[in-house]
Amino acid sequence: MITLLFVLLMIWVFGKMIGLAFRATWGLTKIIFGIVLLPLFLVGLVIAGFMSIALPILVVMGIVMLISKAFS
Repeated sequence: MITLLFVLLMIWVFGKMIGLAFRATWGLTKIIFGIVLLPLFLVGLVIAGFMSIALPILVVMGIVMLISKAFS
């Protein structure tokens, strides 16, 4: 009986830790994509001469950021 209780509590604790790890990883991924990779991608598009693609992406991302700040 004590072994069963130990196993259940161990699964519960490590399940919570795995959930926390996934939430932290998701947060870091959003930061890396939003702050590092998206600007590099847009600069790469401009340097390659694809201003007609980079500008609409930049405008859409700006609108999304304004809307997301309004609801937070």
